[in-house]
Amino acid sequence: MDQPLGHQILFQTDRLTACRLGPEHVAALLAVYGDRETVRWVDDGEPLTPEDAARWVEVTDGNYAARGYGMAALMLTETHEVVGFCGIVRPGGQAEDELKYALLRSCWGRGLATEAARGMLAHGAERLGLAEIIATVAAENAASLGVLAKVGMEPAGERSHGDGTVTRVLRWTSP
Repeated sequence: MDQPLGHQILFQTDRLTACRLGPEHVAALLAVYGDRETVRWVDDGEPLTPEDAARWVEVTDGNYAARGYGMAALMLTETHEVVGFCGIVRPGGQAEDELKYALLRSCWGRGLATEAARGMLAHGAERLGLAEIIATVAAENAASLGVLAKVGMEPAGERSHGDGTVTRVLRWTSP
């Protein structure tokens, strides 16, 4: 595999190249996670600041050092344009490995989230030896629920929060 712009490639799909997240991706992180519409389903729904984005790279470095995996930048293979992020993480120190992803709003509706999620799950199973990966999604987030169903994730319960919101938990098991 060619390494675009010197990045460590984790996997490639038909249209995407996933590379280990690094400091060179801070501006792209802000383009995706700085958009209020994109982040309405992420954590507290607040856009990242430049400081948050830099910290996220540091946290990702720690995840790779501790477990050998974390977040990746998603680039269009043809242009090397960063269009989103995808990874397997353990947010808040949880025990389960969790699939996360987000794309630039201009890339929604093109099947790229499904392609990225499918690629990351395969990477998790084939390269990292992970047998089970979860995803959490707001019960109202129909688009992500559809993506997760397409990649073979199955309902595995719900988590209720003090503010009355409900998060659905889905589980994927390696074939």
